[in-house]
Amino acid sequence: MGTTANRQAAGSDPGFKRVLSLWDLVLFGLAFVGPTAPYSMFGIATVKSQGHLPLVYALAMAVMSLTAVSYGRMAVAFPEAGSTYTYASRGLNPWIGFLTGWAMILDYVLIPLLSVIFVGLTAAKLVPQVPYGIWAVLTGLGVTAINLRGIRVTARANLLLNAVMIGSLCWFVLVAVRALLAGLGSGTLLSLRPFYDPPHFAWSAIVASTSLAALSYLGFDGISTLAEEARNPRRDIPRATLLVCFSAGGLFVLQSYLAQLVWPDFTRFEPVETAFLDIGRRIGGEALFYCISFVLLVGGLASAITGQAAASRLLVGMGRDDLLPRRLFAYIHPRLGTPVYSVLLMGAIHLLGSLWLRYTEAAELVNFGALLGFMAVNAAVIRHFHGRLRQGRPVLNLALPGLALAFCFSLWVNLSGFALAVGAIWLGAGIFYLALLTRGFRRSPVAMNLDQTG
Repeated sequence: MGTTANRQAAGSDPGFKRVLSLWDLVLFGLAFVGPTAPYSMFGIATVKSQGHLPLVYALAMAVMSLTAVSYGRMAVAFPEAGSTYTYASRGLNPWIGFLTGWAMILDYVLIPLLSVIFVGLTAAKLVPQVPYGIWAVLTGLGVTAINLRGIRVTARANLLLNAVMIGSLCWFVLVAVRALLAGLGSGTLLSLRPFYDPPHFAWSAIVASTSLAALSYLGFDGISTLAEEARNPRRDIPRATLLVCFSAGGLFVLQSYLAQLVWPDFTRFEPVETAFLDIGRRIGGEALFYCISFVLLVGGLASAITGQAAASRLLVGMGRDDLLPRRLFAYIHPRLGTPVYSVLLMGAIHLLGSLWLRYTEAAELVNFGALLGFMAVNAAVIRHFHGRLRQGRPVLNLALPGLALAFCFSLWVNLSGFALAVGAIWLGAGIFYLALLTRGFRRSPVAMNLDQTG
């Protein structure tokens, strides 16, 4: 039983329902990435870039779009649930695929967990009469309930939450333009200063900040986990992945550009973590201040919903290949078209983790698995298209994915010592589990027998 299509045709397991359009996929990706990401990181990233955040976001968009292209190309070659795990298994080999999937489990667990914790903390700050633990439990249960209802319900929730975030962004843009025209801040709508300010420009600061800003784009890869729920995955997954990268990048540049014009002196943020909230208050009063605070809640909720959906589909891909217990992880509810056991497991982890882990601890670990996954997918493009198929086209099949791989590696080696240490422990546990699964590496993983051409 080589491919997913063959397994479904044979009736060995029920399949997902193909209900998602191109724009459903784009909205899913935007909710995962977060169109208002600069709200939370504006101050820190602006100070780090010495007042050049729009330039930094533009550079990060260009670099991360190369990895987005790699995801899109592998989605065309292997349009299956499993995403990064599937692409590494088919494009490289099942041993690397398993370890990549294992690393991505850590990432896909932590991204929605971070969002659950963030929503709980923010809600407790806005309504201190209700303790954090209750908010965390309510958030975890709500996110899991939405994902259990099926991908249609998840898509509708994403549409609503994206509408709220885009609405707040439109409000911010309008009042920022009005304030600038009235002479506030730089007093102009057109300025090169956010892109090039000679007294504060330094390439070292730009490069370091680009590494930080690139993390705002994490989540676009989650689109490929929905390959078996897309109506036309070979066409729409690549398009949606690139559209999310470019549209999110455009929104990031616009927000940071206007915010820097409104508040040009990046040395006077106090505190730096709430700089965007302070800018909102300056141009829109308390109403915009509380709107942005509310949108931070909404963005966290949207990321938790989409992150949990993506994580559960990664587990489906590994369960189908018997790298995780098939009866639990490969099971798809025949009516809802939902991997209910995978969703419930993710929900339990997110609920318990939100009560046990601190936000900063989880945040440091998020990028370990994501960057390993990005490197594996870029390497898989080189191996599959340039090595195995020998298509030629060295720029597309070798140079571009090679450049993306090198950039992701530079980010990965510069992670904190804590993240690298805990990530190494997680990978060690994965190697131990793989040794048990393959009886001391004497037997190939089941995925080794899968068709390598998709």
